Amino acid sequence: MADMPRFLKASAEIALAAPEEVMKRLCAHFAEYGRAEVQGRCARIDTGFGVAELEACERCLKIFAEGRDDTALAYVKLAVAENLLHLAAADRPRIAWQGDGAAGSPLPYFREMRVARAVDIGPHMRRLTLLGRDLGRFAAGGLHVRLLIPRDRDAAPAWPVTGEDGRPSWPSEARPDVRIYTIRRIDVDSGEIDIDFVLHDGVDMPGARFAATAQAGDRVGMTGPGGGSIGKADWYLLAGDETALPAIARILEEMPAGKHAVVRIEVGDASDELPLRSAATLDVQWLHRGGSQPGTTGLLADGVRDTAWPDETVSAFAWAGCEHKSFRAIRSHLRRERNLPRDRHLVVAYWRRGASGDEARKED
Repeated sequence: MADMPRFLKASAEIALAAPEEVMKRLCAHFAEYGRAEVQGRCARIDTGFGVAELEACERCLKIFAEGRDDTALAYVKLAVAENLLHLAAADRPRIAWQGDGAAGSPLPYFREMRVARAVDIGPHMRRLTLLGRDLGRFAAGGLHVRLLIPRDRDAAPAWPVTGEDGRPSWPSEARPDVRIYTIRRIDVDSGEIDIDFVLHDGVDMPGARFAATAQAGDRVGMTGPGGGSIGKADWYLLAGDETALPAIARILEEMPAGKHAVVRIEVGDASDELPLRSAATLDVQWLHRGGSQPGTTGLLADGVRDTAWPDETVSAFAWAGCEHKSFRAIRSHLRRERNLPRDRHLVVAYWRRGASGDEARKED
């Protein structure tokens, strides 16, 4: 008889003033992206990587996390901790996981990468090929990675380790800047990953700065993958600005014949348009801002609203990645006017005008 797979497990007991309320709010958040069920004072969350079972006691919330491997367990612990700390911020809760995945150990989803080469693929887009080892896990499980960009390329980088609460714990040295990017191409056998960078202007643009000045051998950290993927359908709407162009291009390249994709992409002007290849049937419109600044127009939201949809006999899925204002308008349209259930669309704020990094993805 073959050995049964051993799942890795961890648990935590967190003191809270209103544990049942926090548990319900936590489940409501995860229900946006996966499955979460509440039964009385107990709940179960399926994160897609593993599960977390919760029990609300009188003054504490007990959490039991499980994952099929060290990376899956680490992601469950990380997701639960980040959202619980946000939802129960007034309690200033302390999370200390017990079990597998000890504090201080290397992050299982981290890799150090080096720049192999760089090439401009458009007037405002530069592609870096990064070289690393053991990249198999990055070939599935999401389109996106977080790049940890050292602020001083000449100094030895300081990489994070696993913290007691499951989140990355940073050394006392200068922390790298962290930004999210799409894996444009991955070749596990050669250890190569392509990342496309939009070359923004601005003072707080560490990713654009790194891409513009990158030299062969420069080091950068990488964690992931994540960010979800498109659902199964016959008809797709893909919408985004130039920051989502790498993701849209990759999704289209992986789309098989027999599918139909309506694509709406906002860019500065015709010089920013890039070739899109797919075996699927494509309906592509490039929406030009002209002289307007990114994030200041309603072009993308209008393009989505004006899209003609198939009848109800055709399975449809909508995906969009864009600036926060457009994200809210598009998500509202899909849910309220198109009445799309949550498993039929994925809309993401890739960036937010006037904000940086993870601030783009925070709700108002």
